[in-house]
Amino acid sequence: MMTQCFPVVRPAMAMPASRRQQGLTLLEALVAILVLALGVLALLGVQLSTLAETQNTARRAQAIRIMEDLSERIKSNPGGFDRLDDYVLSAWTNTANLPAAGVDCAAASCTAQQMAAWDVSQWARTALNLLPPRSELITFLSAAEDAGNRRQLGIMIGWPLREYQPGETDPASSIERFNVEASNQECPDDLLCHVIYVQP
Repeated sequence: MMTQCFPVVRPAMAMPASRRQQGLTLLEALVAILVLALGVLALLGVQLSTLAETQNTARRAQAIRIMEDLSERIKSNPGGFDRLDDYVLSAWTNTANLPAAGVDCAAASCTAQQMAAWDVSQWARTALNLLPPRSELITFLSAAEDAGNRRQLGIMIGWPLREYQPGETDPASSIERFNVEASNQECPDDLLCHVIYVQP
């Protein structure tokens, strides 16, 4: 009896599942890295913003302490509130145009007027040493009162929004801020200012 042989047809070998998945796994990994990078950048932006706000808050607190120092100097001068005109800085003051002291009241006795000039000179020098570079300050009489009865002295201190190098774009141009203005004294555009009034 003759046996008939048929060729055995073997099914095509399927590609292992692990090989099919390799390209897809790489794509998933790249997407995951991209999402992680975006999350890290977002967190970094929030952190930088928080640091900037913290720095501005610390500078504002420092400015308030400096203003209180001038207030205490005026109160310590027996004729201080009667001579508020002598505590006025007629223009924005920085390290380049500090007011002259006149008489050294630490070494000699002074009149109320001389004490006022000494106080303003020493206060401005100390304040600008404590504040960051490019800071400025001004003192002025309240414009809301009669010329003969000015019993309020305004103190405005301005400091830069952040430190930057010469030639770099000023950050103030890209940051929205409230404009501080008091008694016709306006905060310079490149500074962030705080103002208080001193009165008896």
